[in-house]
This record gives sequence, structure tokens and C-alpha cells, in this order.
Amino acid sequence: MYDIVDTHTHAISPDHERYPLAPVGGKQSDWSAHRPADFESLLASMDEAGIAHAMVVQASTAYGNDNRYVVDAVTAHPDRFCGVFSIDVLAPDAVDKFKHWLAAGLSGLRLFLTGTTMPGQAGWLDDPRSYPVWEYVQANNVSICLQMTAAGIPALQRMLDLFPKVRVLLDHLARPDLAGGPPYASAQPLFDLAAHPGVYLKLTNRTIAEAGRGLSTPQAFFPKVLDAFGASRIAWGSNFPSAEGSLQSLLGQARAGLSMLSEADLKWIFGDTARAIYPELTRMEAAK
Repeated sequence: MYDIVDTHTHAISPDHERYPLAPVGGKQSDWSAHRPADFESLLASMDEAGIAHAMVVQASTAYGNDNRYVVDAVTAHPDRFCGVFSIDVLAPDAVDKFKHWLAAGLSGLRLFLTGTTMPGQAGWLDDPRSYPVWEYVQANNVSICLQMTAAGIPALQRMLDLFPKVRVLLDHLARPDLAGGPPYASAQPLFDLAAHPGVYLKLTNRTIAEAGRGLSTPQAFFPKVLDAFGASRIAWGSNFPSAEGSLQSLLGQARAGLSMLSEADLKWIFGDTARAIYPELTRMEAAK
């Protein structure tokens, strides 16, 4: 057996005075309003599901770029949680903000370019004002998680050409359209990213659902993704509690959707890849 890492969880505090809502785009997400989970509830769900560690990802549609609740989650349970923060990368003080959240104990950056409250694809991914952050990320071996759609892949390609050593993790595989089924021509831009060794894929409940839509099947899609990227560049994330259902059920869905893969591949996807993306997880393992 192996320790499972969940690379995509969120936590919402019931205390809106201490942690005021300030959602990106000005609209709070339905999930954070109607099925929130504070970090103690998240921890209990992890114990129920048998998940060893989790990345607590900033809930941008609740807190914007105020990452204090993620910091408090990591501070309260440093043996179970690592944190991913968000900042305004176009701001003049973006690098200072970046350093601040790293110093507070967080481990990675997330850029929020799309979501249920912000449909479409934001156009600032390759804005030159963000270059100082990308330069700092590249120089300091920090990972960038990208919440984006496939429409943003050309902009990402330009950034990877400028910053070839940056490690990026694509939430939901950048939401490709798979309904046409094999040979997945509409997802070719995603497969083209496999040529960049620093591109990793975050496989979530959204990915599993999309893989079974239309003419696509998980049995056809996931082996093709593994052929292109390898299991060592794919990491599982539950998207809990944004995704409906218990954390245990979301893990079960992922195991069922990936049942055609080998145990060695599953060990990467459910743990080892996450530790490569976020080295702090490896230090947590070593401290056990």
C-alpha cells in the first residue's frame, strides 16, 4: 500500500468576521456558500477516506487573494496539510506578496483564470506584468497550479517558451473537450503540452466525468494520457468540497475511473507525483 495525497481540496471557515468573503470576480461560488467544509471537517473527511496528506488550495471564489485561512489550516496541522495560495500576479508588488505567503508556510501558487463564477478564459496569463513572478518561481523551484481552460493553452505555450524550467500543474487537465472520443483531436493542444517536461496534470472528478461523456470512455482516454505524459506527471485531486459527495466517495470514483491502470501507475497518480510537484510533502513523509 501507499500513502494517498489529495492535491486539490478547499477549506471555508464559518467565521466570516475573521475571514471575510472577498470572492474573485465579486461573486461567491455556490459550493462555498452551500456546502462549505472548514479545515477540521476536511481533516475528518481525510481520515474517513484514508488520505494521508492534502494540498489545501486557496478558495478564490470565497476569499480572493486573502490566503490567511489556508495559512491557519497548515499551521494547525502541518503534518497533514500543505497550502497553495493565490495572488494578483499583475500587481506591482506581486513578488513581495509571493514571498510573504511562502514565508507564512505555504508551498505553491495558484492562478485562477476560469471557474463557475468566471466562465470563459481570462486573457492575462501571458501578460508581461506577470513575468517577475514567473521569473521568481523559476529561480526558486516553486510550482504554479493553473485553473484554466484549453483556450488558454496557446498563452501557456508562450509562457513555457519564456520560462522553460517552470513546473506547472493543470487543474482538471485544463478542461479539454473529450466528447468526440478517440482519437481525441479536439484535445490535441493538451497532448502537445507533453513536450514540455515541466507540465503536470491534475486529474479530478471533472476529468473522470468528461472522460465518460459522448463518444469518450475512461478506458480509451486515460491510457492515451498516460502514453503522452506518463503517470509520473499526473496527480489526483478530489476537488472536495467543491465537488459534490463525500471525500471518500470522490476517491472511490477516481479509483473506479482509473481501474484499467497498473498498480505502479496508480501509486504515482495517488501520491508520488504530488510529492514531486510539492517537495514539502516529501519532507512531511520523512518526518513521520
